[in-house]
Amino acid sequence: MRIVEVRTCVLRLSTTDVYLGPLTNGQQLRDEDGYVVRAPWRSLYSARNETVLVRLRTDDGSVGWGEALAPVGPEVVATAIDQLLAPQLLGRDPRRVRPAWSELRDLMRERGHLVGHQADALAAVDIALWDLAGKVHQAPLADLLGGAFRTAVPTYVSGLPKPTDTERAELAERWAKDGATAMKLHLGQGVEADLATFDAVAAAAPAARIAVDAHWAYSKPEALRLGQGLDARGALFLEAPVAPEDVRGHADLAARLVTPVAVGESLRNRYEFLAWMSEGALGLVQPDVARTGVTEAMVIAELAAAHHLPVAPHHSVGLGIAIAAGIHLAAAVDNLLALEYQPTPFSVAQRILRTPLRADASVLHLPNGHGLGVDVDEDFVVRNAVRQHTVKENET
Repeated sequence: MRIVEVRTCVLRLSTTDVYLGPLTNGQQLRDEDGYVVRAPWRSLYSARNETVLVRLRTDDGSVGWGEALAPVGPEVVATAIDQLLAPQLLGRDPRRVRPAWSELRDLMRERGHLVGHQADALAAVDIALWDLAGKVHQAPLADLLGGAFRTAVPTYVSGLPKPTDTERAELAERWAKDGATAMKLHLGQGVEADLATFDAVAAAAPAARIAVDAHWAYSKPEALRLGQGLDARGALFLEAPVAPEDVRGHADLAARLVTPVAVGESLRNRYEFLAWMSEGALGLVQPDVARTGVTEAMVIAELAAAHHLPVAPHHSVGLGIAIAAGIHLAAAVDNLLALEYQPTPFSVAQRILRTPLRADASVLHLPNGHGLGVDVDEDFVVRNAVRQHTVKENET
């Protein structure tokens, strides 16, 4: 058995409910706006759900699907797959996932590309290899990873994408009534404003644990004030408080706060995570499987366990393949806190699947079936792809 075809598909799916809601001035993002900065955050965002999917096909017709978290510029990741990874995949035995991952990682390692778009491309391919291996072995991915600790994965509701505290509180109250036990606020709007939002949501959903994502917006003194306010309020965690490269700053905060400092979405591999853990710079580990791949995510989870740290996998706007991979990862991790659940993008994510993933207010259910356990609607993917590219064995 060998891989004979690698196809990438870039998608940009429009939605009436934009990820993280309107801008702070109340303006709604539109498809025609392109990429914009959502001040005070510094990153680019799109009104659409953008991603790159990869499909591997073997000589016996077996297929495996993968996805990279690529919320902007998915063509960059797709090109890395097409030109750098796909030719090296052709002819490989799909059952040898870890050797393939190791060799693909090393292709650009000496040139400093263990991170960024090359890592995202490798993550998509790695997920596809595991999906394919599960189908070949007729086993769910979680079983290949050593078995599931749970089939109902605990989650926290992420976002509450409303522009005012009153509206956020109303939404939090509805989620709590539906059974949500934890929620995360996307803030970074100023220390006093963030604490006021926390208080409004906590009053509306008093039984729920509440976390804050500061989106890397603060200086260390500001983050310390915010963290101390969250300490007094019993917050679940404080995510991304200062600049994403500031390991020392996060370590200083972590040493002075009771609230766990959470980091992970900007990191891609074991070496980065190990450096942060060794510095005591995080109290909650947040790998995103669509940026690390399954192989590396499991190593990161074991490193976290060795440092006695819980894991809460990150997820934002990935589609059904990335979500399914995240659920299998979370099911197979012993030291799990929760998996991030984004209700707004979740409905968009289902569009590429023939059988939807199952979610309640407090859990995501492990998919049944081999590999990722999802049935990708390839007709929908092909119809909606804005860019497709195929590399076949006889073309190399």
